[in-house]
Amino acid sequence: MLPAPNFLYLTELIGLEVYDLKKRRIGAVRDAAIFPLIDHVRIDRFLVGAGQTWLNVRYDQVRDITLEGIHLQDELLTPYHSDEDMLRMVRDLLDQQIIDAHGRKVVRVNDITFELRRTPDSCALFVLEVDIGIRSIFRRLMQGVLPRSWIRRLQEPIQPNSIRWEFCNILEADPQRRLRLNISNKLLEDMHPADLADIVEELSPDDREAIFETIDSEVAADALSEVDPDIQASILESLETEKAAEIVEEMAPDEAADLLAELEEETSQEILEEMDIEPKADVAELLEFEEDTAGGLMNTEYVALKESATVADAIVALRVNEELLENLNTIFLTDGEERLIAAVPLARLFVADNSRPLKELAHDALISVEVDEKQKFVTHLFDKYNVLTLPVTDEGKLAGVITADDIISVLRSS
Repeated sequence: MLPAPNFLYLTELIGLEVYDLKKRRIGAVRDAAIFPLIDHVRIDRFLVGAGQTWLNVRYDQVRDITLEGIHLQDELLTPYHSDEDMLRMVRDLLDQQIIDAHGRKVVRVNDITFELRRTPDSCALFVLEVDIGIRSIFRRLMQGVLPRSWIRRLQEPIQPNSIRWEFCNILEADPQRRLRLNISNKLLEDMHPADLADIVEELSPDDREAIFETIDSEVAADALSEVDPDIQASILESLETEKAAEIVEEMAPDEAADLLAELEEETSQEILEEMDIEPKADVAELLEFEEDTAGGLMNTEYVALKESATVADAIVALRVNEELLENLNTIFLTDGEERLIAAVPLARLFVADNSRPLKELAHDALISVEVDEKQKFVTHLFDKYNVLTLPVTDEGKLAGVITADDIISVLRSS
C-alpha cells in the first residue's frame, strides 16, 4: 500500500479506479466538478465512467482517496446529467486559457492541484492551484505510461510553476453561465488599467466581450483607453449598445470622440443616443472637428474661472472637480464673454494667500492655439515651449485643452 498523499493532481485523479464497500471496481474517474455557488473550492462531484454510463459520486460518499483508488462509503449512485451550475475540471478548465490576476497575464491550464483533507471516516478534495509549467506538462505526458508514484519522484527536479486558485479568473463568454458559476471580475477590476489592457489584447474577441460586458464601466473605460487602437473599436462594436454607452460616458471626451469616430456612423450614433445629455454634448461637439486639428486633439475637461477669481475660489473649484485632479496642472481665467485671458499653474496656488487674485499668479506669456490649427503646429508648440497643457480657443473663447499625454499618443501613432 502506498502512503496516503496530502495532495492530488487532476492528471492523477483522471483514470483513478473507484471501489464500492466490498472493494469491487465500479469504474474510473472521468471528470470532477465544483458547484461555485455552494463552495468555490471543494470538489462536489466525481464523474465516474462505468461502461457506457457516467455516474455521480458525491463528495460525502467518499471514504478515502489514495494514488491507488477512491473507496466509497455509500454506493447509492445516480446517473450523471449535464448541469450548467457545475464547473468541471477537465471540460471547463484543463487546456483552457484563464487569467492569472496576480501575475497579470493570460495562461493555459496544464493541470490542477488539489488538497486532500481527511477525517476519520471521510476524504475530500479542494482546489488549491492551477499548474501551468513544464512539470505539469511532464505529468501529463507520463500519465498512463508510468505508475503515478514514479511520476511524482521523476518530476521533483523540475521547477514547479503554478497559480493559487484565488488568483485565477476564469474566462466564460456566456453571461448567464458566468452568473451561475459565480465568476467575479473583482480581481480584474483591482488591476492597473494598463495591465488589464495587456491581458485583453491577448484574448479572443468573445472573451474580450465577456470581460467588458461584466466589469465596472469606469474600469472598462480606463482599460479601453489603454488598449491598442486597432482593437478598441472592435470591442466597442461587440458590446450591447447600452453597455457601450456607459463605458464611453466614463472616458475622457477627447478619447471617446476619437473612438466613436472609428466606428460605423450608424453604430456611433446609436451609442451617442444612449448616452446621458452632458457627456453626449461634450463628445458630439468634439466629433465635429477634423482629427488632425487642435479641435480634434483637445479635451473639454478643464477648470476655468472668471478673471476676478482668487486663490480661495480656485481651491473651491478644485474640490468641486476632484475627478479631474489626476491630470490637472493649470487653471484658466476668462473674461465676461468667456474669452481666454490667462493660465495659472496649479502649483502656484499652494504658496499664495487665499485672498490673492489668480491673475497675479498667471504665466507672463499666454500660449494658446485656435481649434482649426493643424496637428503639426500643435506638436511644434509643445516642443518649443515645453508646456504640459495647451489651451484651445474658438475665436478667442476657451474651447478645450490639449495635454502632453495627447501629444505623446499622437507621436506614438505616427
